[in-house]
Amino acid sequence: MGQFDERVVLISGVTGGLGGAVARAFLEAGATVAGVSRTLDSKARFLSVAADVATPSGAQAAVARVLESTGRIDVLLHLVGGFAGGQPVWETRDDTWQRMLDLNLNTAFYMVRAVLPHMVAAGRGRIVAVGSRTGVEPAANFGAYGVSKAALTALIRTIAAEVRQTGVTANLVLPSVIDTDANRAASPTADFSRWVKPESIAALLLWLASDTAADVNGAAIPIYGRA
Repeated sequence: MGQFDERVVLISGVTGGLGGAVARAFLEAGATVAGVSRTLDSKARFLSVAADVATPSGAQAAVARVLESTGRIDVLLHLVGGFAGGQPVWETRDDTWQRMLDLNLNTAFYMVRAVLPHMVAAGRGRIVAVGSRTGVEPAANFGAYGVSKAALTALIRTIAAEVRQTGVTANLVLPSVIDTDANRAASPTADFSRWVKPESIAALLLWLASDTAADVNGAAIPIYGRA
């Protein structure tokens, strides 16, 4: 028996560089995994959900589809995110600023808002978002990205305060650079051994989503590797 048998885990951003490792970890633990994706096929214990979670209606549709198919959502893992920028604040374009807020903050707001009524009514649930070290340690020339990730941290910790008495928890993890193919291509001369492995993040998410972590709420947990 796996520790997540009969649990339904909804992963937004499942096709990103981190998503595959996270989906595999939860499937191996016995969960039914619903991944918001346009490229993965549904199969045993994996339900592919096509939706644009950058819109309120898309997030609502994704949650509704999972509830219709499985009857429950026990865990929301929000992995959606991305980077743009590299300029000081005074050179940051409006579209870059808005894109980072839409991708790194608004998607999380829409997904959590859609799933929380079900979790609160059920009296249990786990929400875990993937933020960034830059969200708590600002860096020069990362203004739009850093501010969007700092806002994500504030959002999740606010939700944690609001659900404290409900049986639901909300936490986030803060990686440094994740060792993905995309990040390697963007920084081909970097020392990849110093970066955080997706499997390490998946293991932390697995613990935060478990019954063992019931007393952890509102945490922003660094996972920096040696970067």
